[in-house]
Amino acid sequence: MTLIKSISGIRGTIGGRRGNNLTPADIVDFTSAFVSFIRKKENKEQLKIVVGRDARISGEIVSKITTSTLQSLGVNVIDLGLSTTPTVEMAVVKHSADAGMILTASHNPMEWNALKLLNRNGEFISSDEGKELLELVEKNDFEYVGVKKLGSYTRYDNAISDHIDEILKLDIVDVKAIKAADFSVALDTVNSTGGLALPQLLERLGVRKVKILNGEPTGVFAHNPEPLPEHLTGIASLMKKEHFDVGFVVDPDVDRLAMLTENGDMFGEEYTLVAVSDYVLQSHNGNTVSNLSSTRALRDVSLKHGVEYNASAVGEVNVVQMMKDTDAVIGGEGNGGVIYPALHYGRDALVGIALFLSYMAKSKKSCSDIKRLYPQYYMSKNKIEIKQDMDVKAILNYVAKKYEHYQVSRIDGVKVDFDDSWVHLRPSNTEPIIRIYSEAASEPIAQHIANKIQADIREFLNGN
Repeated sequence: MTLIKSISGIRGTIGGRRGNNLTPADIVDFTSAFVSFIRKKENKEQLKIVVGRDARISGEIVSKITTSTLQSLGVNVIDLGLSTTPTVEMAVVKHSADAGMILTASHNPMEWNALKLLNRNGEFISSDEGKELLELVEKNDFEYVGVKKLGSYTRYDNAISDHIDEILKLDIVDVKAIKAADFSVALDTVNSTGGLALPQLLERLGVRKVKILNGEPTGVFAHNPEPLPEHLTGIASLMKKEHFDVGFVVDPDVDRLAMLTENGDMFGEEYTLVAVSDYVLQSHNGNTVSNLSSTRALRDVSLKHGVEYNASAVGEVNVVQMMKDTDAVIGGEGNGGVIYPALHYGRDALVGIALFLSYMAKSKKSCSDIKRLYPQYYMSKNKIEIKQDMDVKAILNYVAKKYEHYQVSRIDGVKVDFDDSWVHLRPSNTEPIIRIYSEAASEPIAQHIANKIQADIREFLNGN
């Protein structure tokens, strides 16, 4: 089965049978349920909803089905066309819309697509709201309007430009310094909408020397679209052969940012947020937030600046809520997701690029020099398959009890903080597995910790 209905939306592979894959019927049902949910939440009949999409091949078809369904429910649609996730988030607020829909499967391969759902603040709906929406999907009780009440359709093509306008207004983005630095930049935009947004951003930041790999937004991804080191050999090779000050890589919907140093080495997705946070905290006093599975280096940087660091449950909506609760000035996730609330509460690779280039320009440090400023941790990512007879709750309780003399968090699964390392176990929301992330000062130690936890789990299962 490759259709996943979750509290954050619906995603699946295109084609196949209704209920098993992402078919037109499933798109209609989910869109209709979302309208019902927003009408109840906003207590109004006439809605305005913003829609945008990434460049994947199925995007145009999915967009036509989605926007036509919205109109058939009497909703006025503002269609941004090819866009980015953070751009759609900001457009919801700019256009005073009641909600937003982003048609993207993020880092999934091109066979996939998805509907991601935003509230009137341009933020993802909460887990409780997602549960309510799923109940509406199951009821499948929707009423469509007559011809005289069909919703309107408006195409709006300047959303990316609007987004960049707001980035350039930020006092912390130093366009003058960036222009004076005369940077040369390499890009890999994986044949999606980053190919439209990043060159425009860099041009307006005054960066004149830009080389783009996979810049045409065809939706036929030149490599696996998740920006992990093993998928970025092309841009790494380019940077080793030619001179660039920094390389930027985004995923198909441009909410994750990976970077490469001038040597073509990986900066490390976990360290995107760390470096940007360090820059922000140099001039803006305030707290920081990342999720429980993100690197400890952000905590170290926060302590250096004398501010409070907090860890949330995994998931952007959870990070955002904790940022609001703790008055954080910067936060995000270790997958390259930078959230800068002075702009908006959403992961945004575009603002991440603007902030990092400002850091490089003002500090006059190279990309690799900046990386060396931070303690280098190594992360090991493992998983255990959940079989039908496994009691996942009992497994987590066993691990928490065994390591109770250390600092244990039960916010999201079980996280154990040791003196110089940590391990985090949590059941996946999308796969029948328990994810096991561990981090330490060296790769062998990080893997040793993961192996020890897996042995603990086997010991528990054998004894039960």
